[in-house]
Amino acid sequence: MQSEGGIKQTGKQRLSLNRLDYFLLLITLIAISWLYYRSSIGVHYQWHWAAAIDLVFTARSDGSLPYFFQGLISTIRLTGWGMCFALIVGTLIGIARHTKFPLFRTPALLYIQLIRNIPPLVFIFIFYFFISNQVIPLLGLDNLLRNSNTDTNPIALFLFGPTNLWENLLSGVLCIGLLSAAYIAEVVRSGLEGIDKGQWEASQTLGLSTWSKYRYVIGPQVLSNITPPLAGQAISLVKDSSIVSLISIQELTFSGTEIANSSGLIFEIWIFVGICYLLLCLSLSLIFSRIESNSRKHLIK
Repeated sequence: MQSEGGIKQTGKQRLSLNRLDYFLLLITLIAISWLYYRSSIGVHYQWHWAAAIDLVFTARSDGSLPYFFQGLISTIRLTGWGMCFALIVGTLIGIARHTKFPLFRTPALLYIQLIRNIPPLVFIFIFYFFISNQVIPLLGLDNLLRNSNTDTNPIALFLFGPTNLWENLLSGVLCIGLLSAAYIAEVVRSGLEGIDKGQWEASQTLGLSTWSKYRYVIGPQVLSNITPPLAGQAISLVKDSSIVSLISIQELTFSGTEIANSSGLIFEIWIFVGICYLLLCLSLSLIFSRIESNSRKHLIK
């Protein structure tokens, strides 16, 4: 139990933190007011919000969703599949990096060092053209991904997009997934190494199988430890997905670029794009905060 002095000290700390929050909020409001004042007297730009909103929310000529929101859905689809792929591959590589067997540890280390020391843009260009020109025909997927004319139901259309863009989706998912997997692998490795040695020995003493050991003893502790850095990596994956617009994948940045260039409403459209990325990243942050709190509750129990 906490002593009375400890409770008073905690209350003072909370009070000081609240005052600090108010001070930071005041500084932020002053900075925003100053920027607004300077922009009103020094920046001669005619804002056309009505035209920008009309472009963003107007449906296409064929009655489909507005082009801007098609790009937004494509970004959600791309980051969702890319995150799933990166979590699976990154977890496996992280476990291999943690093992003592050189047969697994050395290739995992080489992969991590290779990916983390190549600029993402260079990697995406090399990997995209290699995937499109070599791997897809080698696997016999060219007819499915390039020449498929089959109709898809609404659920499959939302999950995978139009059939004529499946090749772009696969290439984009592999590109950002492999990039993010290298960082997730290091997060998983650090989480495994952060587990106390006694926990490993206790699970072995109880005679648990490998699956039960990781499922009930090691896994929950690792998940609780790696959730904050994993959340940061997931948010980075959302922002890094904008890079694949350079290989003509029609996600949010690609559609925003085309709309801004064709309309001339540069600032307005890019502000909309930035707001969409902000909402996506904030949503992920809230989801991972919930996961972290639930994992800590299970550990306490």
